[in-house]
Amino acid sequence: MLARIILRLFINAVALWVAAWALRGIQLSGEFWEVLLVALVFGLVNALIRPVFLLLSLPLLILTLGLFTLAINAFMLMLTAVLTTSLEVAGFWTALWGSILISLVSFALSSLVGEPAKG
Repeated sequence: MLARIILRLFINAVALWVAAWALRGIQLSGEFWEVLLVALVFGLVNALIRPVFLLLSLPLLILTLGLFTLAINAFMLMLTAVLTTSLEVAGFWTALWGSILISLVSFALSSLVGEPAKG
């Protein structure tokens, strides 16, 4: 169980680093431990706050056939940037593309290491 949590943390850290490397509007600064802290906050935001947002936006999710989930993911990335000092996100559209990239990298890395993907 603990090994799985640590693996998820590292996967999130790598996915955030890739997004910061690939997109101009996302900056991830600091040393290794600070990046891991950002990944931890990102994981906690997604685990604790994202389900509430999904539930509250259920009518929009139904109306948009689930596409509003992309906006929720962008807001979670922006919230992580507000809660941490090592992550900066330029705006909503950057967060949207960043969240898509983070999801793709997370999915790919989880598949490579045999970690079950979470939707």
